Amino acid sequence: MKVLITGGASGLGLAMAKRWAQAGATVCVADRNASAQAATLQAIAEAGGIGHFIETDVSSDDSVARLKAFTDQTLGGVDLLINSAGVPTAGTVSDESLTAWQWVLDINLLGSVRLVKAYAESMRRAGQGYIVNVASQAALTPTPLMGSYNATKAAIVAFSETLRLELAPFGVGVSVLCPAFVSTALHTALPKEQHAMQALVTKLVEGGSVSAEQVAEQTFQAVQDRQFLILTHKEGKKAWRIKRWLPNAYLKMMAKRTRKFSLKGYRDEPSHSA
Repeated sequence: MKVLITGGASGLGLAMAKRWAQAGATVCVADRNASAQAATLQAIAEAGGIGHFIETDVSSDDSVARLKAFTDQTLGGVDLLINSAGVPTAGTVSDESLTAWQWVLDINLLGSVRLVKAYAESMRRAGQGYIVNVASQAALTPTPLMGSYNATKAAIVAFSETLRLELAPFGVGVSVLCPAFVSTALHTALPKEQHAMQALVTKLVEGGSVSAEQVAEQTFQAVQDRQFLILTHKEGKKAWRIKRWLPNAYLKMMAKRTRKFSLKGYRDEPSHSA
């Protein structure tokens, strides 16, 4: 199997690269962090797979085009695409600038769209293939003070549902992964000016109940079963059910949490630049 993973040089992306390598896959990692190439390829090799690495910016049309040309030439195509590249944001809707919104939309949402547009058509023509889009528990049960991030991940779920419907007649599978907080370094990608929110997100991430390796294993098994919605955390599943069954009660509970975060000082000075 030939697997392409964006954002695969660290955190959950790397854990999934190693898990598919353990299954004997050829794994191509597309990541903007070129300095991680050697360590990533070593990790894939040690896990038993064949690795490739190409520096890629998923927010760039040209960069994604170069990636597609590379995988066509080097791998002869891709059987499984995992869109794992993403960045976090934090702050109230009124505090976050439009620039911040555009930044996270271009990476978290349009990055996945670019990759799907690059690879889905060849899968459709071949009558086989699989796509995993990494969303978040926040897509289903939004966390206060992370509006732009929540919005991009909710859009990924809707995007994945659409893909599932459009590609199923052609034998192409689609899953959407919605993990809650996982102990990775994703929170370090927050914009530097968000000092107070950095403290909050760090606390939440470090308190994650499931490791990146456990999420990778659950994802691997779900793909074998062609499971669409992948929920990885027990507490996340519980929150999702409460929201579906008792939406008003759920929103009241989350509003109280939002007030608690605000009282603890998890708020940066507003940025009004566009």
